[in-house]
Amino acid sequence: MTATLPANLPANLPANLPTNMTQPICLRRPALRVLCLRARLARNILAQVTSRVPIDMLMPDGSTLSGQPAAGNRAALQIVRPTALFERLAHHPKIGIGEAYMAGDWKAAEGTDLAAVLAPFAERMTTAFPPRLLRLRAVVDRRIPMAQRNSLLGSRKNIEAHYDLSNEMFHLFLDATMSYSSALFDRSAGAAPVTEQPFEAAQLRKVHAILDQARVTAGSRVLEIGTGWGTLAIEAARRGARVTSVTLSREQAALAAERVAAAGLSDLVDIRIQDYREVDGQFDAVVSVEMIEAVGEEYWPEYFRTIEQRLAPGGVAAVQAILMSHERLLATKHSYGWIQKHIFPGGLIPSLQSIDETTSAHTGLRVTEVNEFGHDYAETLRRWRDQFLASWPQVRALGFDETFRRKWEFYLAYCEAGFGTGYLDVAQIRLEREGAASARMA
Repeated sequence: MTATLPANLPANLPANLPTNMTQPICLRRPALRVLCLRARLARNILAQVTSRVPIDMLMPDGSTLSGQPAAGNRAALQIVRPTALFERLAHHPKIGIGEAYMAGDWKAAEGTDLAAVLAPFAERMTTAFPPRLLRLRAVVDRRIPMAQRNSLLGSRKNIEAHYDLSNEMFHLFLDATMSYSSALFDRSAGAAPVTEQPFEAAQLRKVHAILDQARVTAGSRVLEIGTGWGTLAIEAARRGARVTSVTLSREQAALAAERVAAAGLSDLVDIRIQDYREVDGQFDAVVSVEMIEAVGEEYWPEYFRTIEQRLAPGGVAAVQAILMSHERLLATKHSYGWIQKHIFPGGLIPSLQSIDETTSAHTGLRVTEVNEFGHDYAETLRRWRDQFLASWPQVRALGFDETFRRKWEFYLAYCEAGFGTGYLDVAQIRLEREGAASARMA
């Protein structure tokens, strides 16, 4: 798992950079650095950003990038290797900031949490940069590689790249349910503070909320698109439902089947390594938790058509989806970012509007209920990151290196900041055929 060092890297960079890290030519050929105007421009732009974002950017000598005194009472970002940071930002703005963190070019300053450093940027995603620079987006944006398309073959490769990393690694930071999606905390009057609520109970609350939304009861025939590690299938079977659950992850399928067997429910649950587009049959409920983000816009119509085709008359679908605003989706959907390169290849977060538009244009399904709980995802991610870092010695013993640690720390904090500031949301969405929904409302 430990990566090898690419050729021609300058000696002051870490020796464990992954082979898919972007290395600007000025980092590979130090003699060119003095000629790199783009790096100088990146430094100037970053200095301008500090006037728009309430954060101190500290240089190695303790001075601030802006030249102004540090506020001292706000989040602070410590620049460790200025030249490398500016080079990465100059040549690959959307990818460079994450790769710079992976390489150790910057970090959260002493006393500042990483999510707190990233949150002010998430809050000001559209205002952090001067408008004249935003108009240059087309110049710096990279197109999503064709190799990440979610065709039948591409989907399998994209899923394996993340979910087949190691069951043992995921086990070390997830809760006992092995749920890798947002928990649903109890926010009713009189409930304990969210930070004090048991994690496992919150994950099971999420599972039962979506099963309720899909009206899963004893005797229901359920199709689950995206198995995870089997918790939803197990809980549906405990209700007396018969579950067919499909996944493209061999690692997940193997452990999910073991967990189903250990629960004594193998006669009610069928775990398959199969693309959702290849499933036959009719089901009373189709449930899919945080799988649509891996589908890709090109395949959204087929995803929802498949759900509709698999639903028996009167059937109900329930989809848990990470969401962004439609405006941000339109602005970013064709550009290649750090998350797509390093965490979820082929991924794209939809908007609620895009789901409405896709189902209306391509299916007879209509959204009949939306339950949003984005702030619960921020708490979920905080707990995952805390546990991941606490378990790092055991994760490292599995063969993962320090660059992997920084990559996952950045990923979890980056997402926590997005949900905590409202830039991202998550919702459980019920879908019904138009006629059935209208009849029920009449």
